[in-house]
Amino acid sequence: MADGSRAERGSWDEGALEYAGLSRVRLDALLQELLGRVDEIMDTQERLHALLDAVVGIGADLDLNGTLDRIVTAACELAGARYGALGVVGPDGKRLVRFITHGVTDEQIAAIGPYPEGHGILGLLIEHPEPIRLHELAEHPRSYGFPANHPPMRSFLGVPIRTREQAFGNLYLTEKTGGADFTEDDERTVTALATAAGVVIDNARLYADSEQRRRWHEVTAEITQLMLGEFEPEQALQLIARRAREVSGAQVAAVLLAAGPDLVVRAVDGPPEFHQFLGRHVPADLPVLGNATTRSEQVVIEDLAQLLKDAGGLAGFPEAANLGRTTMAPLPAGGSGTGGLLVVAMDQGPNPRVSEGADLIRMFAGQATLALERAQAQHDRDTLAVLEDRDRIARDLHDLVIQRLFATGLQLQGMHRLAHPEHQQRLSRAVDDIDMTIHDLRAAIFELQQTPGASSLRSDLQALVAVYAEPLGFRPQLICTGPIDTVVPAIVRPQMLATVREALSNIVRHAQASQATVEVSVGSGAVVARISDDGVGIGSSTRSSGLRNLTDRAQALGGATQISDNEPHGTVIEFRAPIGD
Repeated sequence: MADGSRAERGSWDEGALEYAGLSRVRLDALLQELLGRVDEIMDTQERLHALLDAVVGIGADLDLNGTLDRIVTAACELAGARYGALGVVGPDGKRLVRFITHGVTDEQIAAIGPYPEGHGILGLLIEHPEPIRLHELAEHPRSYGFPANHPPMRSFLGVPIRTREQAFGNLYLTEKTGGADFTEDDERTVTALATAAGVVIDNARLYADSEQRRRWHEVTAEITQLMLGEFEPEQALQLIARRAREVSGAQVAAVLLAAGPDLVVRAVDGPPEFHQFLGRHVPADLPVLGNATTRSEQVVIEDLAQLLKDAGGLAGFPEAANLGRTTMAPLPAGGSGTGGLLVVAMDQGPNPRVSEGADLIRMFAGQATLALERAQAQHDRDTLAVLEDRDRIARDLHDLVIQRLFATGLQLQGMHRLAHPEHQQRLSRAVDDIDMTIHDLRAAIFELQQTPGASSLRSDLQALVAVYAEPLGFRPQLICTGPIDTVVPAIVRPQMLATVREALSNIVRHAQASQATVEVSVGSGAVVARISDDGVGIGSSTRSSGLRNLTDRAQALGGATQISDNEPHGTVIEFRAPIGD
């Protein structure tokens, strides 16, 4: 029995030792697994701490440009990427309008060339906004390859950024540290960062939008304050163009006003090369204007230079070669009936702003109309005051001065019969001078009744006669009878002025005259211009050939021109044209 017990005890000891050896192996494995999990937990905690630090860092302030830079930097640090970029998707949802980079120097960027617009793998993330990891960029079927001077890139991680369920852009990370591939943990971490970034970006955009609206309201108040005082329309329009460019961050801003079938550039603010457009006429039916003029709808063009190039019109506007997103806000016609456009054009390339505030531009465009209406009302008020003053002066001249001169002339005519023969001639000349003075006063009264600054037939005739005073050596006498400024049709006026001009030119060249008279009168359904001189007269051989133009002008209007001799010498040219009922 003793031997049996010793044998059993020996076998048990051997089993125990074998079991102990196995337990130690399993324990070591468990300890290794535990240590691995501890490392994973520590790594996860480090990632969480880094992620939290990154989220806090990207939300440090509400400046959108700084926020986007911090997001790219944080993503590279979290995933261990050498290069990173954040591409902002444009309003069309098809291409990138901004590209913020990390890990690439300015010299490298300049050597590479223009930023990508979203083709190839970058475009794949735009079309399908889902995270994507690649071992080798060049092996993907959508790979476009790299441009010259581009640094080598192999591993790739792309994650979309969304704001309020809207695609804002994408994070692109390449070249994992140590040449490894991006892991699933990297994808989850960057995805979490992108989610937080979407909230931060949305807040930054809301803040930028509110700041932009505040600035628009400030400049609107500035324009309103200007219109409360005395101002010139051009001053107000120039201020509107300047403020629109400054607040929207545009390259150039312009105010165009309707003038017949065209639009006239009345104010421009921007680089010097655009100032040459001031005063230029632009056809209102130009296709690039779209519905801005035809339907008074706001038009937004994403790329003005490309649109002009496609339409074949860029050659006529070489200054527009660098203009991108352009907003055309219609100016309501208002009471004056003068409509137009406020044009705000951004520069091509990355746009650092969230938006140009297209709705605010249209609201601000209404200020241009208010400025025009206010200026027109101010001008009308001043004109009315001048006309009232002129009307009072005209009444005084007619009721007092002319009547007294007329009475004086009658007295002198009564004295003519009683005067000695040697005095009668002097009295006759005095009466003639009084008659001429009365005629000049009546002409002045007609001038006073014209709108200040407005062109009139009477003033045009006076200016024309004054021009020929020097070449003639004397001032021709001008006699205007009747309301020639109101009843003579516009189509007749240029022909009549041309007739008077040619007749006076002939007197200068051929007549050798010492006196000349231009008489214009209306009556019996016709206007008559009679130009007479006391020169040598005109021969019969040249009467039909030299003055044929005068006859042609009158006949084109349904009238006639008559050329006759003046008594005792000289020439009389009479131009007659109908003026209707």
